[in-house]
Amino acid sequence: MGNSLVSMRDQQFVLFEQLGIDRLFASEKFKDFSSDDILMMLNEAEKMAVNTILPTYVEGDKEGCHLKDGKVTTPASFKPAFRKFVEAGWLCPTKSPDVGGQGLPISVGTALTEVFAAANIAFLMYSGLTFGAAGLIERFGTEEQRNKYMLKMFAGEWCGTMCLTEPGAGSDVGALKTTARRNPDGTFSITGTKCFISAGDHDLAPNIVHPVLARIEGDPPGTRGISIFIVPKYRVNTDGSLGEPNDVNTGNVEHKMGLKGNATCTLNFGEDGKCIGELLGKEREGMRIMFHMMNEARLEVGMQGLGHASASLEHAVAYAKERIQSTPVWEMKNPEAKAVAIIEHPDVRRDLLWMKAYVEGLRALNYFTAACMDRVEVAETEAEKDKWQGFVELLTPICKAYSSDRGFEVCGKGIDVYGGYGYCQEYPVEQYLRDCKIASIYEGTNGIQSLDLVGRKLGMRKGANMMNLLGEMGATVAKAKGSEDLKPYAGRLEEAMNALMELTMTFASLGKSGSFLIPVLYASPFLDIMGDVVTGHFLLQAASIAEEKLKTIYAEAGAEKSKGRQRALVRENRDVAFYTGKIASAKFFASEILPTIKGRCEAIKIGDKIALEIADESFSV
Repeated sequence: MGNSLVSMRDQQFVLFEQLGIDRLFASEKFKDFSSDDILMMLNEAEKMAVNTILPTYVEGDKEGCHLKDGKVTTPASFKPAFRKFVEAGWLCPTKSPDVGGQGLPISVGTALTEVFAAANIAFLMYSGLTFGAAGLIERFGTEEQRNKYMLKMFAGEWCGTMCLTEPGAGSDVGALKTTARRNPDGTFSITGTKCFISAGDHDLAPNIVHPVLARIEGDPPGTRGISIFIVPKYRVNTDGSLGEPNDVNTGNVEHKMGLKGNATCTLNFGEDGKCIGELLGKEREGMRIMFHMMNEARLEVGMQGLGHASASLEHAVAYAKERIQSTPVWEMKNPEAKAVAIIEHPDVRRDLLWMKAYVEGLRALNYFTAACMDRVEVAETEAEKDKWQGFVELLTPICKAYSSDRGFEVCGKGIDVYGGYGYCQEYPVEQYLRDCKIASIYEGTNGIQSLDLVGRKLGMRKGANMMNLLGEMGATVAKAKGSEDLKPYAGRLEEAMNALMELTMTFASLGKSGSFLIPVLYASPFLDIMGDVVTGHFLLQAASIAEEKLKTIYAEAGAEKSKGRQRALVRENRDVAFYTGKIASAKFFASEILPTIKGRCEAIKIGDKIALEIADESFSV
């Protein structure tokens, strides 16, 4: 079985043929890049993923992380792999060369993330959290703080975390109890406990810099009274060298279902009253500052779901081509029939195509959202900037929640393709499922993402963002309707879009009338519906592009009118095989998923409240 983790061909298709990111290279910001540069980087990233990161995957799961004598150790293979990863420049490739990056577009960085996440997300999180924490200091820190912390973090010399959650304040961050007491020198004494801190303590770097949410003594309750502080594991001397320990102690390392190679810790700050923190940004703006990191992290979590799904698909397809089992159903009465590879069996083929359609749709969704971030940076007018930023705001909760939920389901299908072997640790697909599950929980549970979408994002800019998205999807429908082959599938997308639009308007009217419980109750199903419609749009958009490409290839081969010659080209020409596969994904999704949208919308509009009305005692008697 090969080591392919991600379809690099589809990555290239989405980036260049579907999203046209090469247009970014005409801007001042990205003028030093070319398509060849990006292809080279993707190839190098795959080498790093396969040769350096992938070998840590199973080992990291088996070894896990351990706390002994107050120190946390990571799996043995992580240290050399981390150093190679950092030295190759992969920690902050989208940052400016001024701070040690390469200045790549975020869309390209997102493609790189998929490759690395597919290899080992538990490993990647150490650098990912460092990137996010350093980014906060870059944006909100003083010049002194940037020189003191940020440069070493972007260089991978030191690492970072994100410290929000407490034992009594998870999703309700405003209930936190960690306090900050003013010191005469302008610093703060930090006291409190944070839990579920990914990469909270480890041996990959000599210092770990923690952005910590806390309430300055005397500040108001709730989220409006929260500030954020830079709290290093070791204090930093004026010359940049490490000083004494900063009274940051690890209470435990969690024993988890997955991501065992990443140290998820409870951290105790100021047990001895000696933990010193520096204010980051302004007082009582902690949530606004931290959300800058969390919004980026939510796209990263969507990529985690995609990365696991991509790897599971690649493994499942390879296994299905190799595993010989049972005669084909059409030969069931032939006693001399031979067993065939399981990819020949209808139900297996259907599962694989289901996986393929979702993986390709998720890839386009996440890459598009990242490309919108790039277009914000190069926009020439405020109206253009608002349009692209509007897409980012609207789609980020969908990227996070929809990608993690569907990614988990794709991993489950991957196990089904393997059958009993998939449930065993002999093959990696069971670990993909375990590692993927956390993505629906952290960085804001998927239920919270749904509430964010319904309660905030739909109504932003008076609904202009949603209308712009519907306009994009409408253009896809109009183009596909011009194709005799794709026209029926365009009709299914249009029907699904109309149902979504009607449900959105229903939610809006309920909100205006004060009947907000129905939108709240059905926020998660709404997000799933919107995710399916947007995915159907991206798949159909890709199919239209693929159809045009095929027409050119067929014309060059003299096969425009010969179905037999076209079928033969699928076996002879990799591009033909790829493009016909893109069309198949769109048709399957439009036939399998999109027809369910209208019924699901109608079910929500019934407005049943039984989930709210059932007595607590009736859930379990």
